[in-house]
Amino acid sequence: MSAELIAKHPSLKKAIELGDAYVEWNDGREARLMEYIYSHPELDSLRGHPEKILAAMDEFSSQQDLLISVGFQKAKILKDLVASESPQIVVELGGYLGYSAILFGDQMRRNAASSMDKVSSLRVWSLEASPIYAAFTMSMIDLAGLSDIVKVVTGLAEASLRRLHHSGNLKQVDFLFMDHQETLYTSDLKLCEELGIFKLGSVIAADNVVRPGAPEYREYVRGQSRFESKGIPCFITPGDLPDEMEVTKVLS
Repeated sequence: MSAELIAKHPSLKKAIELGDAYVEWNDGREARLMEYIYSHPELDSLRGHPEKILAAMDEFSSQQDLLISVGFQKAKILKDLVASESPQIVVELGGYLGYSAILFGDQMRRNAASSMDKVSSLRVWSLEASPIYAAFTMSMIDLAGLSDIVKVVTGLAEASLRRLHHSGNLKQVDFLFMDHQETLYTSDLKLCEELGIFKLGSVIAADNVVRPGAPEYREYVRGQSRFESKGIPCFITPGDLPDEMEVTKVLS
């Protein structure tokens, strides 16, 4: 990794120095991010501006501590997908600190900006297992001014999906984003199939299918005739080894 890249992204230095001892998350950096955001000198200008909040999160990740959030490079892939597919109902499995939920809600509102009726029908269900990270996500969603669109659900994805479906709150999903535990991708996808919430044209995006990897999931979606699936190259951190996001469309 070049000195120039490290100078541009100082947070990489800690990861390099610690090597295998480096911890990627759950070491207090999430709380430090919240302190960083809410003590930001331009906090008033961040309020109600999702794109500025995402930029501030990226800044923290680059300058302070790396975050395992989507990040700016993968964000463009997801933003372009949401812009082209125009989903009304998005479900994400793994909310973490709210980065992707903010991105989804903001782009969906932009897609429907010409019609208030369309805006009122938009929904992002952000499912997060950790009550601590769910609380962080709720705070960030509120700061972004997206609480009318994004709803955070605390609990394991399987139980939350069943509960939302059985309550009638989740009858179908236009866009599913999986960014939680990779070993759960296949079982949670099959649960969505069991619940019958996919429709013709639904899109499923699964992150980190190469690193740390979800080979069983990739084999499953590429082996089903009702799916059309491909990997989109991406990076976890600047200068890092490449990863892929598996993007799948429901054909029947």
